[in-house]
Amino acid sequence: MRAERIIDDRIAIGENAFIEMALWRIPNRLPGCAHDYKYRLAYIVGGVCVLRYDNERGKGDHRHFGGMESAIVFSTVDQLLLDFKNDIRKWNDENRHP
Repeated sequence: MRAERIIDDRIAIGENAFIEMALWRIPNRLPGCAHDYKYRLAYIVGGVCVLRYDNERGKGDHRHFGGMESAIVFSTVDQLLLDFKNDIRKWNDENRHP
């Protein structure tokens, strides 16, 4: 089995912000992950990545938010996307961004 692209999208959020999402189903799990997905979800504002979820080889599932990196729990793709969108809302609320 080859990697299967499930999501490859870029969504404009206003004049200076966008969401970039890439997610693949992969044939072999990445070290540190208990699922068969590779992903990179990013929220870019003013040319700066202010929020990112990813699962680098060996680091497992984690997010970068507010200058901090922390582990996250991956349960399903739908939950991952919901958590990411909730963190975007949180960042926008905290930073007064529409």
